[in-house]
Order: sequence, then structure tokens, then C-alpha cells
Amino acid sequence: MGAETGSTGTTDDRTPQDPVADRFTQDPAFAVHEGGKLAVRPLRGIESQQDLALTYTPGVARVSSAIAAEPALARRFTWASRVVAVVSDGTAVLGLGDIGPAAALPVMEGKACLFSEFAGLSSVPVVLSTTDVDQIVETVAAIAPSFGGINLEDISAPRCFEIEDRLRERLDIPVMHDDQHGTAIVVLAALRNAARVTGRELGDLRVVVSGAGAAGIACTKILIGAGVGEVAVADSRGVVHGGREDLTPVKRWVAENTNRAGYAGTMAGALEGADVYLGLSGGSVPESAISTMAPGCIVFSLANPTPEVDPEMAARHAAVVATGRSDLPNQINNVLAFPGVFRGAIDAGATAITEAMKLAAAEAIAGVVGEDLAPGHIVPSPLDRRVATAVAEAVGTCAREQRVTV
Repeated sequence: MGAETGSTGTTDDRTPQDPVADRFTQDPAFAVHEGGKLAVRPLRGIESQQDLALTYTPGVARVSSAIAAEPALARRFTWASRVVAVVSDGTAVLGLGDIGPAAALPVMEGKACLFSEFAGLSSVPVVLSTTDVDQIVETVAAIAPSFGGINLEDISAPRCFEIEDRLRERLDIPVMHDDQHGTAIVVLAALRNAARVTGRELGDLRVVVSGAGAAGIACTKILIGAGVGEVAVADSRGVVHGGREDLTPVKRWVAENTNRAGYAGTMAGALEGADVYLGLSGGSVPESAISTMAPGCIVFSLANPTPEVDPEMAARHAAVVATGRSDLPNQINNVLAFPGVFRGAIDAGATAITEAMKLAAAEAIAGVVGEDLAPGHIVPSPLDRRVATAVAEAVGTCAREQRVTV
């Protein structure tokens, strides 16, 4: 299956004066999506009776019988080992929020295009007309034999945590919620290089994470796993701490594993003297708060399209500034992570994506920058074709060393 762009050649009877037609015609984004962006095509032609007999019956029966007797052969003789399912319920799509499965489908198709373009993996968008956790888990588990990996996408918190956890326990193929872990991997890669360029060690950093949603929690976990010195997480009610009575199970974990000082104030207060601000929540942070951070601080303001901290303002106080925007330096973009992570995991025959594999992916991304490291260049370009290869090799090696392969 490959990515396609452009018109399907179909016509309709709308006139040029039709305002809807004019809107779609004038906006180039609609031309790219006309008829969808994907197609499924056979890898082998059928040009003779023998081709037909081998591709379908009776030849296919021999292959199916062999797989029935020895299920591991499905990896060799079906497409499953090289196809990822991109699964969403449309409840947390980009910055659009809960827009439903049909409206989410163009985004999932786009994700499939990125898998193909950067990792050579085919993928199938699957949008579900349910938000029930049990139904989603059962549905994905039921279709899993058709795929080599499950990329969960744009599923709102806190349901995304349970869905991923249950599928990881149940399935023997890689499962990853990209909004959590793709973001976390790239953030860690960027922070590694930001620390280097500012003369710091990860263990010396004090980080304030703004946002306790899917990305905020995943980033917090990977930063702790990488050895970051101190992390505090703030939500809409202030910094998460053990004395709060409104904590969900996920935030209870945050309270138990972060904020060692037990600070119970606001995010702005936590920023005083902090080395790193990591924004994953939207909203707006005033200059008065950023100005209290440590000299030569690091600001990652990742809300799109409007960063929580104005980049020009942040540059007056920070040595390194990163955003999620493609028109500014240091774009934190998940495409640096997920294609290579799945490529490496699938090629190695991994049964899961482990924390060590994510750490290896982050180190690989950071390493691609190499000698070009600078305050305005702490991560590779999303279009750098070296990245997916480096990540895949690192992830595959880690999977084999951990012996999480079939």
C-alpha cells in the first residue's frame, strides 16, 4: 500500500459559482486529500491461469494449511509483519479535540503516508465509532492478527493510558500510543542535545512539565527513566503533589515519583530557578514567569499552533527554545520517532516496545545531529532521511539485547 495525492479524476455537477466548490478548489490542502491519500495494490500481477491458481485457489490453500499448522509462518507468508494499524477514536485529534472518527480519518491517512515515506512500512487507518474502552480493546485485539504493530493515535486521556496498557498486555506485537511516546522520545532527544549545548548534564536539570495529559505523563516518565535530576508536573490546579485529594491513579503516580520537595504552589512559582520549561498543555505563560528561570535556561513550548510561551519572548531569557511548529527552529515532531521505532521493532520481531527501546530511539535521534549541534539545531529536520534508519537500528538492537523478540 502506498501514498497517493491528487485528484481521482471524478467530476461533479457543482458550478464554479458554488461557494463550497470554490472553497475546496482554492485551498490546496483539499486537492492533496481528494479521494483519500492511500490505496491498496497487489505486489504481484495476475496475467495467467497459473498466476491465478497460485495467488488464490488452489495454491493459497497450501499456504493457509501450513500457517494453520505452524502459526509463526504468517510472519513470512502474509503482509502482517510489515503492516501497522493506525487506530483512533477521534477524541483528541491534533489541536481540534473530539471531532469523531470520520473527521479523524484524514489524519490517520496522513500518518500512514509518513510510515510509508520514512520507514517503508505500509499501514492501514482504522477509525472506530466508539469511545468505550472495553469495545476499543476488544476490537483492536480482534483485528490484530492482520498486523505487525498497532499505532494508537489521537485517543483522549485518561482512557488512552488504560487502552494502551491493556493492549500491550494482551498482544504479542508492538503497541504504542504515539501521542504519548512519540512525543516523549523526541522531547528526550532534544533535551539531551539542549543540555549538551548549554553545558549541563541530564542529572543536573530541574524540569517543570506543564500538562498532565497523555504527552505530559509520557514525557515525565521518560525523563525520569533517562536520569533527569528533578521533575515537577503542573496541571490546571497547580503542581501535582501528594497532599492533593483530586488525583487520578495516573496523577497519583506522578505525585509519588516527582516533586521531591513537595512543592504545592503554582507552575509559575515552580519555574523560579528551573532549568527547563516543557509545555504540553496550551494556554499562555507570561514573561514574568520565564524571566525567573535559571540563567541559560531551556524552553520547550510545544502547543500548536500557538506555543504556550511566545518564542521571541522566550529567546530573551532562554539559551535554547524549541516548539512544535515547522516554521521555527528546533521543531519537536513525532515523525522523528514513530516510523523508525516501528520499523526497528517489527524487523527485529519484537513482541513489545519497551522503555529501553524508547530510550535507545531518543539517543539515536540526538546522535544524528552530531557535529552540527547548535542552540538553533538540537534535533534533526523531520525530513532528514537518516533519522528513521538510525532509530530503527537502535531500537532493533535494543530489542534483540533485551530478548523481547520472537
